[in-house]
Amino acid sequence: MFKKFLKEYIETDIPLSKKELLILFCLIFVLGGVFGWIYEFIFYWMDSGFKTFYWRGANYLPWINIYAYGSFLIIFLTYRLRKKPWLVFLISMISTGILEYCTGYVIYGKLGWIRCWDYNQEILNFGNIDGYVCLRSVTIFGICGLILIYGMLPLAIKMVKKFDIKKMLIFSITLFSIFFIDNAYNFFLYRFFPIPKANDFYQSKGIQYKYFSD
Repeated sequence: MFKKFLKEYIETDIPLSKKELLILFCLIFVLGGVFGWIYEFIFYWMDSGFKTFYWRGANYLPWINIYAYGSFLIIFLTYRLRKKPWLVFLISMISTGILEYCTGYVIYGKLGWIRCWDYNQEILNFGNIDGYVCLRSVTIFGICGLILIYGMLPLAIKMVKKFDIKKMLIFSITLFSIFFIDNAYNFFLYRFFPIPKANDFYQSKGIQYKYFSD
């Protein structure tokens, strides 16, 4: 059944209303961030020699914002090219590599904030540039682009078309709001409330974070 829908999705532009587009935006925002969290959780467990689990990201929920934004970037750049998987893969690699390098460079290199990743200190870091991007990372992001365009996105569209639009709107907006508020709180709103930031809270419970330093 999904195979038939996938063929239709690749070959034709499935019409979507504004409400359906809003639902898709909310779902991809959450799914992209959660997918990224799972990937990093597994990778840094491997990087530790399968000895230590690290919490990744700076939120209470298992979600990393750069993967959400990267998902939108991939969809924006490759959706119209979905008939050519090799081009989707290539553009996903290049665009997310640029996003990753620029984000790392600005956050740490220019602003001097915490270094969230450093490929100089990780396994499989061949072809790395200043520790901000490496061949392994962009290759995986290229594969993730294929998963997004040929798996997550058509599944989300199928869900939107199958279920009641009002219920899907309530569900997706609520889910988006929860993750957005979590991210906004841990980014700057924590300054105005007595509740600790997520990383402070989790560390107080003995959960480990992965830190990098020059």
